[in-house]
Amino acid sequence: MSPQLLSNSEQSTHILVEQLADFLLTRQQFLVTAESCTGGLIAAACTDLAGSSNWFERGFVTYSNAAKTELLGVDPALIARRGAVSQQVAQAMAQGALSHAHAQVAVAVTGVAGPTGGSRAKPVGTVWFGFALGGSVLTETRHFEGDRAAVRAATVQHALQRLIELLVQGLPA
Repeated sequence: MSPQLLSNSEQSTHILVEQLADFLLTRQQFLVTAESCTGGLIAAACTDLAGSSNWFERGFVTYSNAAKTELLGVDPALIARRGAVSQQVAQAMAQGALSHAHAQVAVAVTGVAGPTGGSRAKPVGTVWFGFALGGSVLTETRHFEGDRAAVRAATVQHALQRLIELLVQGLPA
């Protein structure tokens, strides 16, 4: 599909993926994703770009807590103690993705896309991100407004944009 036939959001995502690809290709690095609330949308956006096998290594869709443990090595006690939507789990997902892949860069997302599942402490739209590169992991949280599709789309956009920023600037230690 040509970019002019894409929605503005899809065009923006496509541009971000192209920028990410250029950056990773230049440095001969590979990306791995670990996704919960997005269900593989970040990996899908990356692999929509032809030639992505030259910089995208693999994606983990770890929607259930069991999958987070089995595929990424996230400690079930950590999930029980902090909840799947937490800074600690996002960090463990990013680290686990790197340790279970042949990649140098990881992005992980875990959140509440809605319309159900939110709480006072973690309302619908709450998403934790984990970015791992250069031996460091940075975590951050965002709150996105809108329905399930809007929260998931905003999560993909933020993950790609922030990953590019961190790669360009260097991840703080």
